Amino acid sequence: MSDYVAAIDQGTTSTRCMVFDHGGRVVSVDQREHEQIFPRAGWVEHDALEIWENTRAVAAAALGRADLTRNDLAAVGITNQRETALVWDRTTGQPVSHAIVWQDTRTGPICDRLAALGGGADRYRATVGLPLATYFSGPKVRWILDNVDGARERAESGDLVFGTMDTWTLWNMTGGVDGGLHVTDPTNASRTLLMDLDTLQWDEDIAAEMGIPLSMLPEIRSSSEVYGAGRARGPFAGVPIAGILGDQQAATFGQACLAVGEAKNTYGTGNFMLLNTGTTKVQSEHGLLTTVCYKIGEQPTVYALEGSIAVSGSLVQWLRDNLGLISSAAEIEQLAATVEDNGGAYFVPAFSGLYAPYWRADARGAVVGLTRYVNKGHIARAVLEATAYQTREVLEAMNADSGVDLTSLKVDGGMTTNETLMQFQADILGVPVIRPVVSETTALGAAYAAGLAVGFWDSEEEIRTNWAQDRQWDPRMDPQLRDRHYRKWRKAVTRTFDWIDEDD
Repeated sequence: MSDYVAAIDQGTTSTRCMVFDHGGRVVSVDQREHEQIFPRAGWVEHDALEIWENTRAVAAAALGRADLTRNDLAAVGITNQRETALVWDRTTGQPVSHAIVWQDTRTGPICDRLAALGGGADRYRATVGLPLATYFSGPKVRWILDNVDGARERAESGDLVFGTMDTWTLWNMTGGVDGGLHVTDPTNASRTLLMDLDTLQWDEDIAAEMGIPLSMLPEIRSSSEVYGAGRARGPFAGVPIAGILGDQQAATFGQACLAVGEAKNTYGTGNFMLLNTGTTKVQSEHGLLTTVCYKIGEQPTVYALEGSIAVSGSLVQWLRDNLGLISSAAEIEQLAATVEDNGGAYFVPAFSGLYAPYWRADARGAVVGLTRYVNKGHIARAVLEATAYQTREVLEAMNADSGVDLTSLKVDGGMTTNETLMQFQADILGVPVIRPVVSETTALGAAYAAGLAVGFWDSEEEIRTNWAQDRQWDPRMDPQLRDRHYRKWRKAVTRTFDWIDEDD
């Protein structure tokens, strides 16, 4: 048996390759950012060819950094930004357009037209577990077919295929036009608005109503099995590619949230909290999503409740790139530390509308409570606090849906290195916040899924044993002050509603 497992983590802002040993420890990593393309307000795109080029580069570099070859790898897993949609030609391998990113809001009119057929935003929820919203990938495919010249005709003739970024990555890694596999897993398929959560198959009626030919859709296979081997000329030539998990489900797996009632929160471009509900599919009554958590081989499907927040880490990027208040993301903690509180300012980052628990596509971002007293330090603190407040909203919805109050929160992702944010998160939740030794659990979860498929790890219990705590933050804030801050936040959120008009 080889000594290591690798994972490709194709994220919203970058692609990286990480190599792990049997103890789940990071052996090597390489990462490359890709361009964020904003053609107009509300539109967000990625160049899929750039992402594939970066994927090849980071895979080779990660092996090189650790002086490894493909022979040292037992398997490779893939994890990805989930709802980003791409359509490409199966014979040439060329995308018909840029990928439409999960944050993109251009499909609002499509969602509205479908909702008007009956049932409103919940038209498909009983089947797919999701509301009709711009977040999900099915309407993005419809938009491409309706707006790219010749796309619908080529799709209906069988020339075009659709995939989320896991499918694009796997297709290229297994040969592309030369025999590449057109496959996805249930965690990604469950984010399209097209998959039946019970059967784990595409729903023909929904696909037809959405105007998407079934011939475009990838085969749905489990999250942990050998799909195929790396292409002959690639850095992973002959290595089994054996795991696929959408990024948030991968983080849940990497955090060893493998029992009913265990939850994690990932702080990345957005924020995503998942609660393992076991083999029970729980329909939310408080604005959460019902989704597939993972499916390991032939074992029963495990489901989750999810609270999705569109903007958290990307708000720090916006402060850096659009306003120039900081020159690097790490500087925000220093700037926030120049003041004791937010000075009365609250920043609601509804750049793409509001996701859980509101699902308000008509909302847009706002800073409220401004006075002459507020300075850039207060704004920096308000930016950090926005992530913590949004997390509390999701946690309260999760407690209400599950009927069980979480007594602690496992956290992971890049923003967990910000100790100011983590302490405020514990303060505003009123429960301990716990960070693991390996905080980048997204790639680790994909590695676990791949390793389980080939016997590198024997069981989920072995994965649980690997988990180790690094740091814990306990709440220190006076409960009355906590309630006051949260009350003001909720008031700020209402100020963002109904901003978008029909002519927008």
